[in-house]
Amino acid sequence: MNDNLFKAINHLAGHHPILDGLMAGVTNYALYIYAIVLLLIWLLGKEQYKKTVIYAAITGILGLFINFIIGHIYFEPRPFVSHSVNLLVEHAADASFPSDHTTGAFALALAVIFVHRKIGIGMFLFALLTGLSRVYVGHHYPLDILGSFIVSIVISYIVFKLRPFLEPIANRIIHIYNLIPIVPKTTENKDMKTLNK
Repeated sequence: MNDNLFKAINHLAGHHPILDGLMAGVTNYALYIYAIVLLLIWLLGKEQYKKTVIYAAITGILGLFINFIIGHIYFEPRPFVSHSVNLLVEHAADASFPSDHTTGAFALALAVIFVHRKIGIGMFLFALLTGLSRVYVGHHYPLDILGSFIVSIVISYIVFKLRPFLEPIANRIIHIYNLIPIVPKTTENKDMKTLNK
């Protein structure tokens, strides 16, 4: 089923120039887009939003670390190594399971969605598109994407539960940032309603 679903999605590649460009662009630039979104949240958001960015960064790093461990315990070859595929974007023949790009995308999205639902839902939908693009361009199997989602949701839940212990670290980082003279600063409004209300 995994192979059949991969072939059904990847078979579309190379036949639709606009869709090919979209999927290749998402595959190549998704994490940069997430970085820009988080930077804007940091620069424009109040203290609670800055904390969310810090927790998202921790979640993403932990997710990629777990992927690194999994990749060394269980090595799944990339689809283009084992099969003839429509490969739209060149990639190293390293471990396929799970997908680092998709783990990063889901981890960042889920870290935000726990606190700021509207922003997080948008990021989550883009993470789904990122996962689909990885299959479309020939880099991953669908189960690689599912594995990435499972890793991300477990790590993001753990980080969410550990927020009381991580908050002093977040407060210290924000305090150091606020000491920089030229950067934009915002003060926390105690009556502010977060976007998930």
